[in-house]
Amino acid sequence: MIHSLRPPVCGLILDMDGVLWRSNQPIGNLENLFQNIKDSGLKVVLATNNATLSIEQYLAKLEGFGVRLEPWQIINSGQATAYRMSQDFPRGGPVYLVGENGIATALAERGFTLSDQDDIIAVVVGLDRRITYEKLKHATLAVRRGIPFYGTNPDVTFPAPEGLIPGAGSIIATVQTASSVTPVIAGKPFPAMFNLALERMGLKPGETLCVGDRLDTDIAGGQRVGCRTAVVLTGVTTHEEAQAWSPPPDLIAPDLTALIID
Repeated sequence: MIHSLRPPVCGLILDMDGVLWRSNQPIGNLENLFQNIKDSGLKVVLATNNATLSIEQYLAKLEGFGVRLEPWQIINSGQATAYRMSQDFPRGGPVYLVGENGIATALAERGFTLSDQDDIIAVVVGLDRRITYEKLKHATLAVRRGIPFYGTNPDVTFPAPEGLIPGAGSIIATVQTASSVTPVIAGKPFPAMFNLALERMGLKPGETLCVGDRLDTDIAGGQRVGCRTAVVLTGVTTHEEAQAWSPPPDLIAPDLTALIID
């Protein structure tokens, strides 16, 4: 299917959850799929709004599915958030985090430390599967007293084997509602993650296909930066929803295997 596009695609920006796997269950034969991508001469970067895992943890997860990639080929919204925050706070500093290891690692790489004291320079909220009322309260009170508020991504759900479960956007929305402050969002559909992927591959948007399962982040974000786009139906989007999207994605496929391997 991908080979029908003209001019030809030189690189792929692939989402992960709902495209490559659901939780810990791979979608299709990923080892065979990535070998086909390699044999086709396509460059590839995986870009996800899910910042619960570090880059090393994502690489290990992929290796468990028989796929070996380099660290530069993985981008999560934690990296995008840390990059965006470094523009505002180039020297780093203490932040209060509602989130998991992936975002914590990305923040540390940019010189940010975790703190629950009053000297914090920012509040960062992402997906936290150990969320508590105390965490939400602490974040809300800090934002209400004027501390800058950053969110990793707007995904209100993400796909798991048992169905759609709350995502980072749901947690961010709680703090946003309680504080009446709109956060700065770094992940998809905003451009930073896509631009970083293009930079790493050394490609132009028109040479690149952005593949995802979510219209309002993967597809909208890819379209915003000028990439061609493909939606797969293994995550949150139905065929009817994909057809109704405007402007429409370039391709609609039942899964990534059908998209890549004709």
